[in-house]
Formats: sequence, structure tokens, C-alpha cells
Amino acid sequence: MRRIFSSVLFVFAALFLNACEESEKSETTSSITKDEEKTASSNSDIQIALVMKTLTNPFFIAMEKGARKAEKELGITLLVKTAAQETSTAQQVSIVERLVREGNVQAIVIAPSDSVKLIPSLKKAQDKGIYVINIDNSLDLAFSKKAGLEKVPFISIDNEQSAYLSAKYIANSVKIPTEVGILEGIREAENANQRKRGAMKAFGENPNLKIVASETAHWKIDEGYEVAKEMFRKYPDINLLFCANDMMALGAIEYLKETGRKDVLVAAFDAIDDARLALKEGWLKVTIDQQPGKQGYLGVVLALDLIRGKDVADVTMLEGLVISE
Repeated sequence: MRRIFSSVLFVFAALFLNACEESEKSETTSSITKDEEKTASSNSDIQIALVMKTLTNPFFIAMEKGARKAEKELGITLLVKTAAQETSTAQQVSIVERLVREGNVQAIVIAPSDSVKLIPSLKKAQDKGIYVINIDNSLDLAFSKKAGLEKVPFISIDNEQSAYLSAKYIANSVKIPTEVGILEGIREAENANQRKRGAMKAFGENPNLKIVASETAHWKIDEGYEVAKEMFRKYPDINLLFCANDMMALGAIEYLKETGRKDVLVAAFDAIDDARLALKEGWLKVTIDQQPGKQGYLGVVLALDLIRGKDVADVTMLEGLVISE
């Protein structure tokens, strides 16, 4: 009897302790949920705008996804605004000025299509008390200072170094005299100039290489095709091609497929899904992942920090990841 009683007592004690533990877990879980709800509720009146170049490029679709993730976690309202094309700078200026006139947002996170032309409208935003966060393509620092646009946090990767690594990947494979072509981005965009400089530096380190052509295709797939077609017509001996983004590279690759030019080594930038497929197929040798989702996410996080009066870093540089065959 004594053993049975002891056993029963032990079972009840175990059940009691387990119940206490479950109660504590329940209270902890409930407390965390309430804290999260409280944070989201306290941010529910905050509106932040994400202004991008376009949504025709998968790079910016990924950027929006990252920003949407931050919107959900932080409980703010995100307004996404885009121009029709990456060259539609006037439309992007108009979007910013409309946001300023309406006065419904506390911050603007912008990936500018032009490093200079967006600055006056962004200065108007600052003058109205709207915080500005610059992502992807940097605003011109000298012109910003001249215009009075100050304290704008910047989030991106080192475009010049990343382009250097991309071009270097194909440059290193050449041991004989070889002609090189470059497809540039929009020349008014600082990231396009940085990528061109990085590629030229990489090619310049190999004495066997000669850059015979460097033309802009304005970040576009159709222009990439047409510019590459004309470039190879003039310089049929080009065997290395650096493209400052994947869209232009995909256009160029389409031309190379049509003409059976499997001998041309192509390097690119952005690591969108179609470029990764081209890597697997062997038409593309290397590209760079800029982590656009993380750029969009951090842009919104920094915007909220500024709205809440917190100090933020002037520059946040993410790693440009080399994605190769």
C-alpha cells in the first residue's frame, strides 16, 4: 500500500510540475505576442514610401519583397511607387514631388535612376520634414552638398569592387591576345560608372586583353540585344563581354545564341533568376548578387529608426556575392 501511495503521489507531483511549466510557457508566449502586437500597433500610423526605378526588372521585385518583409515585421504602412522604366527619371522625380505635396509619408526610401536629377525633389522632401534614405544607386555627394541635401543614409554594395570581381572571373581565363567589349548602364547613374571602372580595372590587369568597345544599353534587355548585335558586327573578334547588369547580359546572350557564339565569355551583375539559368546552361560565366531584398529591408528599418529619432549609420555596405558557373 505504501508503495502504491508513493507511486500515486509521484505521478501527481509530476503532473503538477508539468502543468506549472506549461503555464509558464503559455504566459511567456502570450507576453511575446502582446509585445509584438504593441510594437506593430505603435507603428500603425507610420507611412514609408519605397520609390524604385521600375518593376520590369526582377532585381527590383526582390527589393520590394524585402521591404514588404520589413513592413510586416515593423507594422508600418509601405507605399511602393515605381516609374515605367529604368530610364524614366522625369517620372521618378514626379513621384517624389507628389509624395511631398500629399504629405502622407514620414520617410522616402529611394533607389534613384539618376544620381543628380532626383536631388532637388528629395531636398524638397527634407525641407518638409520627410526623411530620405538612399539605396542601390548613390546620389551624387558633391551635388547633394551644393543643394543642401544632407544626412541621407546610403545602403548598397561596393559596385566598383563587385564589378571588378565579376570581370576578373573571365579575364583570368585568357592567356592569348583577346578583344573585350563592355555594355554599360545609364551613364548618369553613379553605380553604372562604378561598375564600368571596376570592369576596366580587371581587364587592364591582363596584358593580353584589349577593350575595343564600351557602349550603354541603358540597363535594358532589348537594348542589350541591339547594342551587342552592332558591337559584334563592328568587332567580330570580341571574346569577352562584361555587362553591367543581367538584363543587358540576357539581351546580349540572346544574340550570341542566334549566332552560335558559344566562344564568348560573358560576365554580368545582379543574379536574377534568368541569369542563374544562363549560368547553368553555360552562356553566362559569372554574376553578382547585390542582395536587393536585404537592401529593401534595411532601407525600411533605417527609415523607421530615423522617424523614431535614433542614430543610424551614414553608409551600410552589404557584400556583393560572386555567383559563378
